[in-house]
Amino acid sequence: MARTPLLDAHRHIGALPAYGFYGGPPIRPDTTARATVAEFLKGLDEEGIDRTLVLPNYGVPVPDVAFDLNPLALEAAQADERVRCGLWVSPKAGDAARNDAALALVGEPGVRALKTSFLLGGSPTDPDCAEQLDRIFTTAAEHDLVVHVHTSPGAASDVDQVGTLVEKYGDATKIHLVHLGGGMSGHLKLIGGRLFDWIEAGKRVYTDTSWSIGFAPSWLVREVERRGVGHDRILFATDMPWGDVEGEYHRLRAAVGDGELADAFFHQNFAALYD
Repeated sequence: MARTPLLDAHRHIGALPAYGFYGGPPIRPDTTARATVAEFLKGLDEEGIDRTLVLPNYGVPVPDVAFDLNPLALEAAQADERVRCGLWVSPKAGDAARNDAALALVGEPGVRALKTSFLLGGSPTDPDCAEQLDRIFTTAAEHDLVVHVHTSPGAASDVDQVGTLVEKYGDATKIHLVHLGGGMSGHLKLIGGRLFDWIEAGKRVYTDTSWSIGFAPSWLVREVERRGVGHDRILFATDMPWGDVEGEYHRLRAAVGDGELADAFFHQNFAALYD
């Protein structure tokens, strides 16, 4: 029996500098980060990943760290046909000039997405972010790119906040909400109705199961089957180096089995969205 293709819709390239998170000593938690294109491609070989979307690594609250990794992500996408890339962009007004440089690359071969997050500041409803967010989402729509948005419980990355972007831009722009809404509260909000309601309303919204809590993938599969929509909107992703391939794979495989839905989640939906 042929091996099922494994397409990873969300992983990162680049190693972050040490930083004193939450007032602690400087640390480097991204221990499996790949700092070069050669290391990144070797990782795909070792982990059995057939194709992937690569994004600049981020998490340190120094704007240039993530922006400076855009050329590395682009290099990876142009070095190997298995790789597509997303470019890091910021919602903050103070990063407008950095966004200029990033958005100038959207026409480059291999670019399929724009990645943004509110972990480093700003929020979807902050007037100070309105102009840059509009640039990000309208540029993506014009170039048929996907906007990747981080989700996590509470604050500016909560589904309550990020959902306002789906409502505002989801008719024209493909939006990928990573981490299945983010944590317990995010899963309950997204799987409990909002994801399916948005799809039925015509929003071009997608999600992946990275970081999902154990119960969530099984419940997600049941709700896809019950609602009759969403089979083409769920993607497998590892979020390496912040996730792990084995854990993410086996958690989703246990929930979805090995039928048509598994084929959709593990490779067909990626191919439709990013190839």
